[in-house]
Amino acid sequence: MPQTITSTVNRPSWVDLASADAAASREFYAKLFGWQVDVNPDPQYGGYGLARLGRSDAAGIGPKMDPNAPTAWNLYIGSDDLEDLAGRVTANGGTVVMPPFDVGDQGRMAVFQDPAGAFISAWQGTRMGGFQTDAPNSFGWAELNARGVDRALPFYRSVFGWSTKASPMGEGQPDYNEFQIDGQSVAGAWEMNPQIPAEVPSYWQVYFAVDDVEAAYKKALELGAHEQVAPTEYPGGKFAIVSDPQGASFGLIKASR
Repeated sequence: MPQTITSTVNRPSWVDLASADAAASREFYAKLFGWQVDVNPDPQYGGYGLARLGRSDAAGIGPKMDPNAPTAWNLYIGSDDLEDLAGRVTANGGTVVMPPFDVGDQGRMAVFQDPAGAFISAWQGTRMGGFQTDAPNSFGWAELNARGVDRALPFYRSVFGWSTKASPMGEGQPDYNEFQIDGQSVAGAWEMNPQIPAEVPSYWQVYFAVDDVEAAYKKALELGAHEQVAPTEYPGGKFAIVSDPQGASFGLIKASR
């Protein structure tokens, strides 16, 4: 791996899609982002596909293990000690949904739920360390949309050692919070829009960086995606949010700096 495991500790290190139709999802994202998705033939990995840009690992796509779970993108935070991390999650009001377990010889993972109800995973790599690229059409940003973000912020500060930087978003709008490590922003968080249906729980939104938000948004819709937020400018650039043909929400983002 060109990147060391320690470089991802307490930072976003991986994203993957759990899909009701993994084959269709692989086709959609391959056409949208130019990914080459190769499915691991070993049955212990359950049909998990590794998406690459060139020779660099960018994301994962696999069938969802729970038929009752939604098709959704999952965010992983890097760790060098999952057992210790699970203890901090519990001590700070979170829930250990899936205790640390081995994923073949690739590494170990765990799944947690924060006090606001959002699920977030953690990854401790061995053979597989995480992202190998930050080029366009790969992971760009992650953002917590929380019902009760004030309950979630202290949790992430304590569990991952993140500091928070709040930015006013204008009259009637909640502040936007940036999670930071040593002054570098690694993720965002804010209060969920009250117009979102009440049955939608708190969640992490995954964004992919693109060269042209308008073009990527149009292409996604042509491939069968559905609009959630049309291309919109924000102080740091432009973004859009769509749901793929299987229902997974994801964002497209282009930073202006």
